[in-house]
Amino acid sequence: MKPANLIDLARRKGAVIATAESCTGGLISGAITEIPGSSDVFDRGFVTYSNAAKIEMLGVDPDTIKTFGAVSEEVAQAMASGALRHSDATLTVSVTGVAGPGGSDYKPEGRVCFAIAQNGTAPHVETIDFGPLGRAKVRQSTVSHALNLLSAALS
Repeated sequence: MKPANLIDLARRKGAVIATAESCTGGLISGAITEIPGSSDVFDRGFVTYSNAAKIEMLGVDPDTIKTFGAVSEEVAQAMASGALRHSDATLTVSVTGVAGPGGSDYKPEGRVCFAIAQNGTAPHVETIDFGPLGRAKVRQSTVSHALNLLSAALS
């Protein structure tokens, strides 16, 4: 979905959005706020690239990171829930992944974990393996998928 359509949909639904980003470093927030009028529906973006930032800014439990790793659905869910708690948003998206280059057998390049959290519903989490597309393409694919997840949550 195009960010402008997301803004219109959020406006119609009375939703307020926040993001919690690791591997995208703020690109999702940037895509949303590039649209005039986004201030009607966008509250804030948390760029939590380091584990310390995830813990300090979003309240992610250090044991969750230690047990599952930063690139996990458990951490993505904690990030999205933390963004909901630490903002005025009614809907949040989080991403954490391996944009590349590199990775491991367990967490390969191109793996990204997503979570959507919103007031009154259980969080939605999923993992997408985009593959070793290169850092820029993995990050852009992540932004596109995150915007689609936000749109789906509003539909």
